[in-house]
Amino acid sequence: MHLGPAYDFRDKVVLVTGVNRVGQIGHAVALAFGQAGAKLVVCDINTVGVATRAKEFQAAGIPAKAAAGDLTEPDVAQWCVQQALQTYGRLDVVINAAGGLTAVGPMVEADTGVLDREFDVNVKTTYLVSAAAAKVMVSQRRGSIVNFASVTALLARPQMAAYSAAKAAVAALTRSLALELRDHGIRVNAVAPGLARTGDNLEAMGEDTEARWVQVAEIVNAVMFLASDLASGVTGHVLPVAHGEV
Repeated sequence: MHLGPAYDFRDKVVLVTGVNRVGQIGHAVALAFGQAGAKLVVCDINTVGVATRAKEFQAAGIPAKAAAGDLTEPDVAQWCVQQALQTYGRLDVVINAAGGLTAVGPMVEADTGVLDREFDVNVKTTYLVSAAAAKVMVSQRRGSIVNFASVTALLARPQMAAYSAAKAAVAALTRSLALELRDHGIRVNAVAPGLARTGDNLEAMGEDTEARWVQVAEIVNAVMFLASDLASGVTGHVLPVAHGEV
């Protein structure tokens, strides 16, 4: 499957959150933008992981700045966005890939902190980074933000109540922010992937023959389309990448 270089992001500055381990979606997204010519700011809570990824990108000839910290903290989200300005002088695209599923199980058996955790890693990070980025993009009169919702925000799944609620909040945030920013030349969209064929998911589920897997490249290409000028008329859209499940 063709990935990344079909799009032209030369001279664009792209910030990607959730860039830690090879094989996960955040890393794949960042790599694809870099291969398409973008200058990167990669962010993650894992200091060693994000620094290692940035060095790997640099070794491949991709400009990359690592920014480590807890994106649930407003000051950290602001600081990560500022790294783009300090390093490259502008910010064109933000991809809020940080997040994930922290627990699966019946709601009646879940511990009291599960809802807070899901909202922290999925909603709070997206909200704070988007807010910080929007201030920069408004002054530029241009920009694109792509968030990560989930098919679970659009289609009911058992034993994933907190995660589904969090991803539904990301979808609602996307639509609301798109309306707030459209007159400033800024587009805000989201992808809603189905079950991604990542290393973590394969380890957890094995080669489940009944699973409807979505390839990471399919998700990356959808993200790049929404971020690109090819989608100049698209904002406030939550795009399922789920092989027709929704």
